[in-house]
Amino acid sequence: MVETRGGEPDDGAAEVLDRPLPEGVRRRVVQIVADAFGRLTVAELPAPLRQYARFAPNRRAKFAGNAMAAAVETDTIFRQRVGEKFREAQPELCGALEAGSAPPAADPLDVAAAAYVLRPTGWVKLVTAAGEEAQRAHAERAEEESRAELERLRAQLAQAREHTRAETERLRTELDAARKEAESLHRKLRAALSDVKRGEAALRAARAETEAVRAEGQAQLSAAESEARRLKARLGETEAALEATRRAAREGRSVEDMRVRLLLDTVLDAAQGLRRELALPPVSVRPAETVDAVEPGRMTPKDIAARALSEHDPAVLDQLLALPQAHLVVDGYNVTKTGYPQMPLEKQRLRLLGQLSQLAAQSGAEVTCVFDGAELAAPVLLAPPRGVRVLFSKPGVTADELIRQLVRAEPPGRPVIVVSTDREVADGVARAGARPVASAVLLKRFTRG
Repeated sequence: MVETRGGEPDDGAAEVLDRPLPEGVRRRVVQIVADAFGRLTVAELPAPLRQYARFAPNRRAKFAGNAMAAAVETDTIFRQRVGEKFREAQPELCGALEAGSAPPAADPLDVAAAAYVLRPTGWVKLVTAAGEEAQRAHAERAEEESRAELERLRAQLAQAREHTRAETERLRTELDAARKEAESLHRKLRAALSDVKRGEAALRAARAETEAVRAEGQAQLSAAESEARRLKARLGETEAALEATRRAAREGRSVEDMRVRLLLDTVLDAAQGLRRELALPPVSVRPAETVDAVEPGRMTPKDIAARALSEHDPAVLDQLLALPQAHLVVDGYNVTKTGYPQMPLEKQRLRLLGQLSQLAAQSGAEVTCVFDGAELAAPVLLAPPRGVRVLFSKPGVTADELIRQLVRAEPPGRPVIVVSTDREVADGVARAGARPVASAVLLKRFTRG
């Protein structure tokens, strides 16, 4: 409660403000508290405000504004102390308020803030009236500002319209000039296109005339060359006749001898020309060689098979390999799994290929070794030995089928020997004209050395 100088409550202490303090009045109250703050001791300040005792007035109002407003509202003693300091600073205003009237020239916000701090009789009405006056003044200022802003916007709009009108006129003028220039350019372009078309027509005519002249010149050149060749031929004939006459005269021969010799030279030259044109090779075959007969010492696979040797005798294989242009085809895994199946596949291949290389060197026959590609987990990095062709069947093709393809690829009559114990392979190659040999025979041949 607000106390008088004698300690008794004043008349306005019981009045209560039934609405929030207007913001403008609140700022003035905070400023009054901030101004009086520095003239109070730390002990005279409420506990929440003592931390701001050393702040400058402006910083107090900025950082402690809410705390000051709350202290004035709740702490009556602190409000009275602030009121005392305000009376010392503004005695005339405070005296007028306590007398029940406000100075006519005073700012309503200052009057309301002073009444809120001093709490004279009727202070609520003063604060409410100041708030309403402040709101009315704020509304009037806002209206004035709005009116000024509207006038400014109207002026800007009029200026923009004028600028737009001027810019439109300028653009319309430029557009008319551009249209005129475009029409002029179109006329020039049409004229240029007409000139180009006339030039192209003249160029085509000149090209046609040039081609005609070139064709005529070419025809004349061809005719001249033909005539020159004819004259050269006649000159050669004349020179030849003259030379023949001179030679006949020198040798004392008769005209008849000269004609016979001339005809003979003509026939010989014609024969040589035919031989050159036909590119005939020298004759290497004699007629006696065309008669079908059996020569001594020449054998066929059937002749060897008819001898008294056993099919399992390695000498049969030697006789077959001794035939001219013999081709030995070996079923690789069939031989290795027959002779040394306990070894790994890689070592089987290496051992067989080494033995086949020695056999090829001894016999001079063509040797091909076929392995089944289905047995491989990856491509084999293998350098074939000298004299041995190494083949692996493709995916989906067995080694047996690859062997049959090799046999079918050979011309009829060439000795082809296939080494395999597989009966299906043996029967198939036999029907194709090849000679099957068991794998055991080849293995015995290896052991014989």
